Order: sequence, then structure tokens, then C-alpha cells
Amino acid sequence: MTILTHTLGFPRVGLRRELKKAQESYWAGNSTREALLAVGRELRARHWEQQKQAGIDLLPVGDFAWYDHVLTTSLLLGNVSARHQNNDGSVDIDTLFRIGRGRAPTGEPAAAAEMTKWFNTNYHYIVPEFSKGQQFRLTWTQLLEEVDEALALGHKIKPVLLGPVTYLWLGKVKGEPFDRLTLLKDILPVYQHVLAELAKRGIEWVQIDEPALVLELPQVWLDAFKPAYDALAGQVKLLLTTYFEGVTPNLDTIIALPVQGLHVDLIHGKDDVAELHQRLPVDWLLSAGLINGRNVWRADLTEKYAQINAIVGKRALWVASSCSLLHSPIDLSVETRLDTEVKSWFAFALQKCGELALLRDALNSGETAALEEWSGPSQARRHSRR
Repeated sequence: MTILTHTLGFPRVGLRRELKKAQESYWAGNSTREALLAVGRELRARHWEQQKQAGIDLLPVGDFAWYDHVLTTSLLLGNVSARHQNNDGSVDIDTLFRIGRGRAPTGEPAAAAEMTKWFNTNYHYIVPEFSKGQQFRLTWTQLLEEVDEALALGHKIKPVLLGPVTYLWLGKVKGEPFDRLTLLKDILPVYQHVLAELAKRGIEWVQIDEPALVLELPQVWLDAFKPAYDALAGQVKLLLTTYFEGVTPNLDTIIALPVQGLHVDLIHGKDDVAELHQRLPVDWLLSAGLINGRNVWRADLTEKYAQINAIVGKRALWVASSCSLLHSPIDLSVETRLDTEVKSWFAFALQKCGELALLRDALNSGETAALEEWSGPSQARRHSRR
């Protein structure tokens, strides 16, 4: 069983903050919507190619966002409050900006949606708003368009979706109080539609993020996962993806789900690899989040190799970043003013992709010399007085 590499996501902003600059120009009325959309396409194409060249086998698609990936999911589901809607009921990029900023080049200004921290990170997301009796439908096809872009470029890809239970968990009720979990049955048909469209495009694996599974959830929320994933099963292979903490406390819930793989954060979680291997269904793929997606440091790959090597050949295995690389700077090679020794201690997003490739090659071959060479500066940093 050949081990593959993948990332859970990649920084969006661009090496020279191209996305930020293009957005600000558009908001100020100094450039067109078409110019902004073109910058997005250029950045996505560049980032896919950079990850591929760095050694990533399955590229994430759907991790790009104009504002925030939770907000992107809200638009995907047609979850747009009345105050932010276009007069004709359509959804476009200005709808997204009105939700996030309260204003856009078109449409009437309205109070922006609430923003709060994404789990225990400094990243912020736009909080979904839910109202009693609301309806959902596929209204924002950005994910499918990006999948088509990546396939046209010849890439091997893994679309990324924020899972339905976590999406509901992250939101807030507006207006008349009710249990937002009752909306699960209403959003699942949209997820089914999206997965069907991905299956039509020949997609094998979809990364479906359910980071709420690392939390101490109320039992009623844990119980919601099984019917939700029963409804989503059968169209593509689902990689149930968690991060920021371990999954062992909720593993009984997880192993009952009809998915084909599980991603775990082996940096911030305390899960034991041997226990995971023993408890997961034998036909499940394990995606091992061995490279820290939230820091700037070069990894000691000899430690990562030792952590996972015992299960190599015993089940399907991928090696990955612990979480999206969104939280890391993009490329260390452009940092020209750093002291040489200090620079050797760092690894940014592209270098972390390279670390995954080194780890994959060593696990597949058993040859560890390259890991030992790479890990030297990391080991030296521990003993440095600097």
C-alpha cells in the first residue's frame, strides 16, 4: 500500500498579499469584479502547482475563500439573511462581502454578520445565522467551479467541504429561539447534491471537515453524526477530517460512521497511533497529521517517522499537515534578511509540503538518510542558546 501526501488547505492571500490588494482595490472602486475574479484564479492555479512541485500527491480544492471558508459554506447552502440578499434573490461575490463587511460595491449596506475565533486559533470566521423554518438550496457553486479549474489543469485533487454538523454547531439562532440542530435534515440535501456533482466529475475522495468532533459535545450533537453521514454515504469516498485536538474521547461515535477514512491531528491531539490503528475499521484509510500546520518551525522528521512507521503496510495511510496550512506563512525562500542559522530552523507552508514528501518517500522505501539530514537543524535548535 503506497503512502500518499496531501494537505488540508493552503494559504490563500498570495506571497505578495495579492488577494488582499485585489479585494481592497475592488472595494474602493478602482478595479472591476472580473479583475478580482481573475486574481483568484491565478492564485489558485499557482498554489496548486506549487504544492504539486513540492511533492503533494492530492491537492486540496475548496480551501480558497474570498473572505472565510465558513462564509463560503453559508453561500453554498443558500444561508443568506434577508438584510444581505440581492433584490432579485441571486447570490454573488458582493453578497458575500455584504455579509462579511456590511457593504459591497453593489447593493444596500447592512449590518455585517458576527465574527469570532475559529476554534482555538487566531483565525476568525463569519458566524452563520439560522432562523426557524428557513430553507436551504445550492446557490453558490464556487467549489464546483474550482474543481473544474483544477481538473482542467490536470491535477489530482481532493475537494474540501466543511461538514454539516460542525457547520450547524458554529452558527447562532437569530429571532425566535429554536434548536438549530433541527435544521440538519434541511441542509443534508444540499450536501447530497454537491457530492453527486463531484461524483459526476470523477472525484474519488472528498475531505469533509468535522473539527467539532474534537470537542466535548452534548450527546444529542454526537448522536446527529450517524444519520447525517448515513445520508451522505455512497457517492464518493469521505475522509472525515478533524484537527486542533484529539479524537479518542469521541472515537466510538466516529467508528460507527459510514466513511472511508479519518484524518487526525497528531500534533495537537494526544491520540495514540497504535490505538487508532487497532480501533479503526480495517478497511479505513488513516490520514496522519504529522506536520504542524500552525507553526513556522522545521520538523524533526526522524520523530515523525518513528511515530507512524509501526503501522506502515498494515492499513491504507496518508501523511498530511495537522490542519490547513492557512495558519502558516507561504514560502521561506523569499526571506532574505534572516540569519542563516536561524533561517535553517524554519519551515513555511511550501517547506512543510516538502517535509511531507520526504516523510512519504522514507516511509515507502524504509530509507531514512534524507530525514536525518533534514532534521539536523531542528535538533540543533533545541540546544541553541539563541
